[in-house]
Amino acid sequence: MIRLSKLTATTAVLAFGLAVSAPASAQATRTWVSGLGDDVNPCSRTAPCKTFAGAISKTAAGGEINCLDPGGYGAVTITKSMTISCQYTEGGALAGGNGITVNAQPADTVFLRGLDIFGVNPPSNGVRFIAGGALIIEDCTIRRFNAANSFGVSFQPSADSTLVISNSTISDNGNAATGGGILVKPTGTGTGKVTLRNVRLTTNSNQAILVDTTGATNAAGTNVTIEDTMVARNAAGIKVLAPGGSSPVNAMIVDSVISNNFFAGLSGDGSAATLRVGNTTITGNGTGVSALNTAQVRSYGDNRNDGNSNDGAFSVGILPKE
Repeated sequence: MIRLSKLTATTAVLAFGLAVSAPASAQATRTWVSGLGDDVNPCSRTAPCKTFAGAISKTAAGGEINCLDPGGYGAVTITKSMTISCQYTEGGALAGGNGITVNAQPADTVFLRGLDIFGVNPPSNGVRFIAGGALIIEDCTIRRFNAANSFGVSFQPSADSTLVISNSTISDNGNAATGGGILVKPTGTGTGKVTLRNVRLTTNSNQAILVDTTGATNAAGTNVTIEDTMVARNAAGIKVLAPGGSSPVNAMIVDSVISNNFFAGLSGDGSAATLRVGNTTITGNGTGVSALNTAQVRSYGDNRNDGNSNDGAFSVGILPKE
């Protein structure tokens, strides 16, 4: 009887030790942050963390971080498939430097939903994409990343990567002649598959949207689709820069408004740049449409390029609609 009791006690101690040690290395599929949380917590709903950076190490790959209540949850670097979703409360990321950095693996997808990403001195980029399979930004506001060379979204893939931005506002980014709203700039053999839908780009310095493949070498090129998007009151609107010999860019702009930008509303520069434009209003800009260095800026014949200081002109020839 005594031996049995000792064996039972020993088993109980071992079981307790395992139970205590397991959570230290376990990662949850869903974690939580709260303005009243603490990063020493396990990031559960009843014991939330304080910051995104505190929660990410306790969230499994492919998992999700949610916000329990309004708060500023800080900058974070994401290195795995991950969702940060705060659509139903204030999910703030007040950041000096980069707000959210994505440096993940080629098969990883990162979702950012319902975030207010705000730059403070000295800011770099609101969202900086270095590597990963795909970055999806939904229902976000990205603003005030206005130091030199700062962008609201800086997408610079070194492989074949996807960027999708929908129902988001990107405003007041960039500084004087550098930076701006969205930068798409593949590096080396990188390519981008980019879709912007219902995005509002306003009051950005320098360039609201810049697609630049200077120095990129992938012959497959970068494809950009911009739909139902407002590009208004920026220093300049949409620019595609693809010099001869660089990776080509094919851009489609439809059902959008490009208005009241101080310089060019829509421009292509370089023989590897092709833009196709349909059912889009281009008005109130310094120059409406600009095609430089044999770039092709083609129209489907249903655009309204009028009321600019200089309307400019689309490349010769109307595109077929089917």
